Amino acid sequence: MRNRPESASDLSQGQNAYDRLLNEIRHGTLPPGARLREVDLAARLGISRTPVREAIRRLEADGLVEHLPRQGATLRRLSYAEVMELYEMRAVLEGTAARLAARAASELELRELAGINAEMTASTNPEDIVRLNRLFHAALVNTAKNRYLQRAIAAMGRTLLILGRSTLFDPARIATGAQEHEELLRALQNRDGTAAEAAMRTHIEAAHRIRLRQLREAGFLDSHAHEDGGDVPI
Repeated sequence: MRNRPESASDLSQGQNAYDRLLNEIRHGTLPPGARLREVDLAARLGISRTPVREAIRRLEADGLVEHLPRQGATLRRLSYAEVMELYEMRAVLEGTAARLAARAASELELRELAGINAEMTASTNPEDIVRLNRLFHAALVNTAKNRYLQRAIAAMGRTLLILGRSTLFDPARIATGAQEHEELLRALQNRDGTAAEAAMRTHIEAAHRIRLRQLREAGFLDSHAHEDGGDVPI
């Protein structure tokens, strides 16, 4: 039997399913190693299997899903080496974005960044703080005005979703994160690209340390993982 062509409704539902699954991955509802069964997901999301299949294909293209023998589509687990490499690349890419933003950002864009960070500092709601932090970083990347850098950061960001909940859900990280944003903003306002890049790298490295501590406390970073690069069930 020939597969019927996808309708506009399928495509719209596929986008919706993709967005919802991404959100579940971001919040840790779908953890690494979770099996993505089309029938189960279709029933849970209240749609047919066709858009679910399309959403899973897109997640696989993003590098978030792999097909394992006897399991099928499964949310990837990242190795210890991959976690290290991701944060190294994040520091490089977002550090570059900060350096470019110091040159290219308009005064209006800098005021917008300052406003987002002020909201983040004033908030006591962890969900809002995480949302505002995500907005701050996205706005900063936009001010760099380099579409190729934007695409590279977006692709890396999708892989980072496998790590689950933001490190900003750690209470100790909230205050320091906002302070690091302030250092970055001062460098941007002074049009100091070198200082802006250094401030962003410091910010990302601090988040990296928190992430590794969380994984270590959860028992995921043992000596075996360091020695052979084995899977880290994040």
